[in-house]
Amino acid sequence: MKKVIVIDGGPRKTFNTASMLQKIAEGASSVSNEIEVKTVRLYDLDYKGCMSCMACKVKGKASNVCKFRDALTPVLEEIAQADGLVLGSPIYFGDVTGRMRTFLERLAFPWLSYNDYSLTAPKRMPVVLVETMNGLPDRNNSNGYGSMEHCIAAALGQPERLVAYNTYQVNNYDHYELGGFSEEAKRQYRDEHWQEDLQKAFEAGKRMAEMITKE
Repeated sequence: MKKVIVIDGGPRKTFNTASMLQKIAEGASSVSNEIEVKTVRLYDLDYKGCMSCMACKVKGKASNVCKFRDALTPVLEEIAQADGLVLGSPIYFGDVTGRMRTFLERLAFPWLSYNDYSLTAPKRMPVVLVETMNGLPDRNNSNGYGSMEHCIAAALGQPERLVAYNTYQVNNYDHYELGGFSEEAKRQYRDEHWQEDLQKAFEAGKRMAEMITKE
């Protein structure tokens, strides 16, 4: 049985990021019943970022999986044995959420060798990075996954990147102080693009599963 781990770094269980990740999971599952897809919501876990304990770098006991134990430990151990990885986050202030960034510290720091500065994960695998944002393709301040995307590419393989732009922030704009946005314009953009974004996510899941099943 092959396994794909989906990491949801967004706080809302049924909104933009969660919907994109659900479509990726559906796409991966549609390829073969021999692929298990597991989704982990980071906002449901109690964990810390890198503690700088250096336990992953002890001579003779170095590890490319974080050694600090908390609620994130079993997730990191599962990723080390997985066959595919999907990461998804809304963009806040130009970056992924704090929960996603904290997760990435714990995931990637053990990969880094301070002997030769190489990045080595337990195994290479296909990766999809998902971003959902309020910005437009030609007007946004997103750094996305930032330097972590380089770490992922070096250790796991070049990721596929999916971005859903100009997403709805709330279901009813009349209930919130959001006067800087035109709900009509947001609705029009969503009507034109959202189903396409979801279909792209579904196809990305299929592609990942097809790569995995060919190995």
